Amino acid sequence: MLFVLAGSLLSFTMLQEVAEVEPYPRGNFIYEQHYNESPDSLLHRYTVEPLRAQKFRNVVRQQFDYSCGAASLTTILQHYLGQNLGEKQVMEGLLQFGESERIVERRAFSMLDMKRLVSELGFPSGGFRAEMSDLAELDHPAIVPIQHAGFEHFVVVRDIREGRVFVADPSAGNLSFTLHDFKQKWSDNVLFIVFPGEEAPLNNLALKEEDMRFIEDQTLTLQARQEFPAFHESLERDIQNELERLKNNPDGSVENTRKRLYFRGR
Repeated sequence: MLFVLAGSLLSFTMLQEVAEVEPYPRGNFIYEQHYNESPDSLLHRYTVEPLRAQKFRNVVRQQFDYSCGAASLTTILQHYLGQNLGEKQVMEGLLQFGESERIVERRAFSMLDMKRLVSELGFPSGGFRAEMSDLAELDHPAIVPIQHAGFEHFVVVRDIREGRVFVADPSAGNLSFTLHDFKQKWSDNVLFIVFPGEEAPLNNLALKEEDMRFIEDQTLTLQARQEFPAFHESLERDIQNELERLKNNPDGSVENTRKRLYFRGR
């Protein structure tokens, strides 16, 4: 009887302790570290957010290949205008108030479709043609069409700072391009802006300190050469082979070939 009572009390204590432990958010990692080397020192716990969660913070991720426009607009509606709408609801609204037959035909939404929907929601909006200098002076996030990886794509331009264009990409999350790269990708220099109504907009799409952290292309290349020596060796072999080929070619420029191979390796 005594053993049964002791076992019951132990089980109750364990269940009570388990019940009092608050679950951590799913997908987060907890890193524990003592204040100093002593195991009896004060224990600190740090929550480490997964990279995927960081990349898609305040970005609505597109669920379909053709829904980048809907996801970009939903990102604006949710994280700038404070509207509790999901991508599916926005897609249904675009089909209802937009040019539904053309949407089905081209399997994509246009800026005109976006304008018609946000007008029904009571927000002023407009499509504009602009230059890079205009984009840098915007006071609102803007949806812009780009040509990226061989596809037509919509992204949300958050801001331009320190020579880079920071965007919320519904397929890749928060990322940035150099001014030169973005200028090459920007289609027709057009953009679409949804202006806030009487309510003050949210600042979820405003740049924060953690958004400014990025790795330059040169650094990535250097790290690749250090991590994968074969990459660097392969490039050197290409250079030597090209130089050998040019020895018997009087019209070839050795210096230009060096430069071409170097920049290709970058």
